[in-house]
Amino acid sequence: MKVIVETKSITGKITVPSSKSISQRACAAALLHHGQTTIHNYGNSEDELAALNIIQSLGAQVIIEPHKIQVFSSGKPKSDGQINCGESGLSARLFTPIAALNTQPVLINGKGSLLQRPMHFFKESLEPLGVAFDDFSGRIPFTICGPLSPQNMVVDGSMSSQFISGLLFAFSAIAKEKVCIEVKGLVSKPYIDLTLEVLALFGKRIRNKYYRYFEIEPAFFSSKEAMDIQIEGDWSSAAFWIAAATIKGAVVLSGLNSNSLQADKKIWDIAQAVGASLAWQNDELHIHHKELKAFEADLTDCPDLFPVLAVLAACCKGQSTLVGLHRLIHKESDRAKSIAALLNLLGVVFVVEGDQLKIEGAEKLNAFKYTCPNDHRMAMAASLASLHSVGKIEIENAECIHKSYPKFWDDLLKHQSPI
Repeated sequence: MKVIVETKSITGKITVPSSKSISQRACAAALLHHGQTTIHNYGNSEDELAALNIIQSLGAQVIIEPHKIQVFSSGKPKSDGQINCGESGLSARLFTPIAALNTQPVLINGKGSLLQRPMHFFKESLEPLGVAFDDFSGRIPFTICGPLSPQNMVVDGSMSSQFISGLLFAFSAIAKEKVCIEVKGLVSKPYIDLTLEVLALFGKRIRNKYYRYFEIEPAFFSSKEAMDIQIEGDWSSAAFWIAAATIKGAVVLSGLNSNSLQADKKIWDIAQAVGASLAWQNDELHIHHKELKAFEADLTDCPDLFPVLAVLAACCKGQSTLVGLHRLIHKESDRAKSIAALLNLLGVVFVVEGDQLKIEGAEKLNAFKYTCPNDHRMAMAASLASLHSVGKIEIENAECIHKSYPKFWDDLLKHQSPI
């Protein structure tokens, strides 16, 4: 699929899609809850659909209704033989420890770029907990067989926090006595906050000590009370519209939580530092363009902002610095290389210094043809370059946005202006 973008400003009101990070966690909680769970505002991205398929494969009944999803579960995962995580790294890391609660073999499978992402930590961490592995090469696919038995353990959290979230869900579901997970070098702490928030909603008691020690209280009982959860808007998706309006335009975003724990809410602070005007009015976020200035941002805990902020930096006056490049290797693409390739197409001067990307803003960006490396965030970021370019942008492989934001091109077409 090819998309031609000739956007010179963004205006109007946009409803932000639901947070797929929270949606997938809500699915995990619903699977481990004995009874009914109603999930409102569940999204239809590929990652969210993958999570729904997984919990059905693990024994939950799912009924999809307009604007909500009903999940019925025994609270005990029962495998039909495999789970397919699609291309979702979060689903793979979140649901593998949960699938390991099963006493039957479960094939952990996926597709596309997920098959190339390292998963060595599963065997290193789960085997000492009684989980057996078959056909394990350090990547998906592989087969596991539980049951997982919670015990005090030490885990490396320097690559990703997602596996830690999976352990927290699994341990909190079956722990018979207090157990502690010690995490070394934890990254993406806000995502752990999301996990703890969802678990607390479902009555799980976990004490967070400085993001180093997580003490899980015993799961002595399982309430059959019907649960209800509302999925808030996605700050990762909102970041593209906030950046777009900051570059050129004025938009109103609905569906966001002003008190959200999402990591990518950091875009609020960055847009203000760049010079945008942001204000809440009646639970809606209003953003409009002002003079752009260079900025510095440490994205170690929110690496998904790198692509959109790289384009924003290219539009600012002066040199901007983005920190945290080491977090970009194992994404849908090697995003450090993908961002460098995009900046070269834009005609932007940049330099990599250790863990930092320094970008010199340009008076105008090149028009270009872009073959997206099957990376949804790169495709959306590339489209924003048209706001500051000398001509149109052509994006091939544009359908990859379905992974997180299926309506992105529709929303862009509806709210763009050619002048």
